[in-house]
Amino acid sequence: MTLYSHELQVAEALARAAGALLLQHRRDGFTVEHKTSIHDPVTVADREASALILAGLTHEFPADGLLSEEEVDSPERLERERVWIIDPIDGTQEFTTESPDFCVSIGLAIGGEAVLGVVYAPATDELFSGAVGGAVAKNGQPAGFSARQDYRVSVSDTEFRRELGRYGVPGMVPSGSIALKLARLAAGEADATFTISPRSEWDIAAGDALLRAAGGELRRRDGTPIPYNRAHPHIEQGIIGGRPEAVDWLTGQLQARAVPVVHLRLIDTDPAWGVLSESDQVELAGHSGVCIRYAGAQLLGLLVVDLDTQRVERAEGDAFHLARLTRDVTRAFGPVQPA
Repeated sequence: MTLYSHELQVAEALARAAGALLLQHRRDGFTVEHKTSIHDPVTVADREASALILAGLTHEFPADGLLSEEEVDSPERLERERVWIIDPIDGTQEFTTESPDFCVSIGLAIGGEAVLGVVYAPATDELFSGAVGGAVAKNGQPAGFSARQDYRVSVSDTEFRRELGRYGVPGMVPSGSIALKLARLAAGEADATFTISPRSEWDIAAGDALLRAAGGELRRRDGTPIPYNRAHPHIEQGIIGGRPEAVDWLTGQLQARAVPVVHLRLIDTDPAWGVLSESDQVELAGHSGVCIRYAGAQLLGLLVVDLDTQRVERAEGDAFHLARLTRDVTRAFGPVQPA
């Protein structure tokens, strides 16, 4: 019997059912709302697909915890060893604009590690599934990393339009959904990916498991691992992952070209703490709302936010980078108030 075979079977069926629901909403039409900003859309389809998936998982695995982007979070999940992490539509912006580049993402984390992933792209009927210790399949057929030497680097189309295009990283191919990017990496359709901005657990848990099942890796841009089922389910900095040799090459490219990265809720044990001046390190030690955008040893933007009141205490840096940093802070913590 395949490792996690029952879990995979259930998750695959739920992903397909949720995908059918999404396509029905596309045919019937829907209203687009926004959460934190115009760049953060949500629809009734997100909520109904989430409810469908959570109901199915609760029925089959009542002892497991649940975390979904579209549901009110519960601290009960923190007490569970096994937690399902769901994004009913990763790529909602693409879903609302008739692009096929969106997916249903269902991941399972055990002991804080992503171990199982199912990613379904309903517009193209592509189902990626796999578990750590097993293998990756696409539509039921074995899949895995390619052996190409001219690496394909899958990047955010939004980040590419706004700034990535100027850095000239070789092999960049822009697209939407990060979950679908990671699934395609695990199936050998690209070789590596990275982001400037942070992502959340539900964006990447399933894709992380697929990459690990294929023999790859996903980590934060500072090289530290990604834990799951945390009280604050946001990774809080950009990520990088793919085939190990491609990730090593890409890491060098990003360093050589000084491609920025964001780090939210920076603390004094993080590698990026050294980017701050000595006086700021002293002043900001112990503060929970230190957020930066940096490249190498250069600080590009600094926001210090009181996370209880959402008020900005300090805002410094280049206007472009500060605007991008403010957007990331808003997506992670909600709208902030000027000092």
